[in-house]
Amino acid sequence: MKTYVVTGLCALGLSLSGCAAIFEGTSQQITINTTPTGANCTMMRQDMQIAVVPSTPGSATIRKNKYDILIRCKKDGYEEATYLNHSGVAGVAFVDAVGGIITGGIAAAVDSGTGADNKYDGVVNISLTRQTASK
Repeated sequence: MKTYVVTGLCALGLSLSGCAAIFEGTSQQITINTTPTGANCTMMRQDMQIAVVPSTPGSATIRKNKYDILIRCKKDGYEEATYLNHSGVAGVAFVDAVGGIITGGIAAAVDSGTGADNKYDGVVNISLTRQTASK
């Protein structure tokens, strides 16, 4: 009887390991809307470019991790605008806490290592300000 219980707990633990990776995935699409439209936007993380949206509205698929993304948008005749897209905790990360009891932290380690337990704002709205005439 003990063998069945241990086997069942092991199977449950393995099925829970990496839950966020399974349900949320390790990548995410971010859509950028600007006012006015037609801006060129770059996404930077840790001073490295990770994606470009050549003309807004548009989107890019990025790999998730624990670091924030700085979005910079430019358009002729307008000031550059930025948006800091914070890396937050994915909704299924709480399952890792429960699964951690059974798996000894394997689920949390898998999700943290792949970035699956993080998320960003999926839709970003940025307003650009018209450049003023220089005197």
